[in-house]
Formats: sequence, structure tokens, C-alpha cells
Amino acid sequence: MTKDLFQPLRLGALTLPNRVVMAPMTRSRADDDGVQPDIAATYYGQRAGAGLIISEGIYPSAMGKGYVRTPGLHTDVQVAAWSKVTKAVHDNGGSIFAQIMHTGRVAVPDFLPGGELPVAPSAIRADGQAYTDHGMTSMVTPRALETAEITGVIAEYREATRRALEAGFDGVELHAASGYLPEQFLSSKSNQRTDAYGGSIANRVRFVVEVLAAMVSVAGSGRVGIKISPEMNFNDVSDDTPQETYAYLIEQIAPMNLAYLHVALFGTATDYHGLLRPLFKGAYLAGGGFTGETAGATLAQGRADAIVFGAAFIANPDLPRRLVEGLPLAEPDKATFYAPGPQGYIDYPAAM
Repeated sequence: MTKDLFQPLRLGALTLPNRVVMAPMTRSRADDDGVQPDIAATYYGQRAGAGLIISEGIYPSAMGKGYVRTPGLHTDVQVAAWSKVTKAVHDNGGSIFAQIMHTGRVAVPDFLPGGELPVAPSAIRADGQAYTDHGMTSMVTPRALETAEITGVIAEYREATRRALEAGFDGVELHAASGYLPEQFLSSKSNQRTDAYGGSIANRVRFVVEVLAAMVSVAGSGRVGIKISPEMNFNDVSDDTPQETYAYLIEQIAPMNLAYLHVALFGTATDYHGLLRPLFKGAYLAGGGFTGETAGATLAQGRADAIVFGAAFIANPDLPRRLVEGLPLAEPDKATFYAPGPQGYIDYPAAM
């Protein structure tokens, strides 16, 4: 059934040559100023055989950085470094979207300007620890955003979208999963606001809808996607009524005609693909532990339009070819997922 992976797909403003999508994956190779090294261009260029590459999470502002050596997209130097990446992908015949990721309360002061407290919908600490080069650090109680500040945060996403296009990206993805700022607004456990951005499902969805509208205002709907991961419960985020929340969210964004909806599922018994796909008319991307066979079956059943592969792309830069030819897949070295330097990054060979 893997043949279904190798049909062209219209995705917003793009036509993809295949339906094998490279997932956004943090690799922590940037410097302390959020600037990607030249080897990032090599890494992404090696994987340009994907129908679409979605970049690792990129913070839209200094207050959005949540992890060591993650890249940004709010300075000219960062844009210049990303321009080398997008050129490498395009020179190798690929397409790439920038995933915009504001970590909100998950950040620790070590990574923020002047050691400031992270911002969030509510002053509720996430139960967990953050990795730093000096060891694990407990997350802190964030500062709740004032209502008047929220438009400024939304503007950061708008500006990051502008800079992504300047850097040559083909589009942008809003990271609204993994317990980061957009999902913190969506979820009842992390959002206990009493203004227009909290309380009811409609209010909790508002931030995500307004951010997407800001991104669309710059890039156009055909170059904007969104990633969600219902009931992943990562970074201590959960919702009392997730099925209702996510169904309402998709109903609200459906009229925007976004390029795609990216739904990654991990460990939930709910069939969210069955619930959400009928509500969204654009390209539907499914992710979460797929093999070539299960990916092909999912496409053949009409449950998705493309399949998102994660770790398999780390160790197999030529993953689409390996899938179509039935070649064995190499296993990634987990010890080098977030290590600096080229090892475990650009040294995985293509199949002979």
C-alpha cells in the first residue's frame, strides 16, 4: 500500500510530489543567539526528498525560547541563517514550512532575556523539568499575560511569519501542540482566565484563531498550517473536554481555508482523525508512530491526505526512497538527538 504515499498532493498554494512529510523535530544545533549553523542547511537539504519538510520549532521572539540551542526567527542574523537552509532545500527540489513555536510557561528563566519569568495564560506552574546544559531545571510559575499584552504576542507571530517568508520558507505552521503557549490557552487545566481568552471553549480557542488570522494576513491562507495533538498531555497540559474543544477549534478555523491541518496522536483511545477530518476541507496530515505500511493503509482508507514521519527521517535522510523501494530503515542514535555538532545530524548515509 506504500504506493499511495507517492501520489502528488495539492496542499494550499503548493503541489507536493509525494505524501511523505518530515515532522518538525527539535535538534538543538543553533547557537546561544538562536542562529542556525551552516550544517543545518546540509541536514535539511539531505531530506529534501520529502513531499514537505516542516522545520523544527522556531521561536518568534526572545520570550518564546524554551530550550537550549533552539533557533529563532526574530533577528536579521537568524533570518540570514535560515535563508541558507531554505536555499538548500529548494536546490534539492524540496519544499519547507517554518514551524513557529512559542513555549510560553514551559520556558525557564535561564533562556529568557534578563532571566525574566515566562509568560502564560495563567500563573500556573507546569509540573516538570527543563533540560539545560547544566542539568535539569524545575519549571517555574509563569507570569499571566495581561489582556492588553495578548495583541502584542499575536503580533510576534505575525512578524515571525513575515520573516519566515523573507528567509525563503514556502509557508508557516503554528505549533499549537505539546503544551506550548497556544495549547496552554486551549486547555482548561492551564487556562483559568476570566477575560475573553478564558473560561468557555469559545474563549479558550480565541487566541489560536487570532494568531492564525495574523499569520494568514501576511502569508495568505494557502501558506499557513496548524499542528495539534489532542490528549498528548505533554508538559502537564490537559483539557476537561478535549473532543469538544478540538472539534470547536476546527469548526472555527475551517472557513480560513488553511493549507493543512496536522494532527499528531500519541496514546489516546479517541479516534481524532475520524472526528476532525470531516470538519476540515484542506489537506489533512496525520502523524504519530506510522510505518510505511500503516501510512499507506491510512491513505488508502481516506483517513488522511499525507503522513508525517518523525524519528525515521533523522536516521534515513532518503526516507521516501527507502519506503517506495522497501529498503530497510536505519535506527537513529537517541544520544545525539539534541547534542551540538554534526554527529548524529548530517552523518547518516543514504541507502546504497
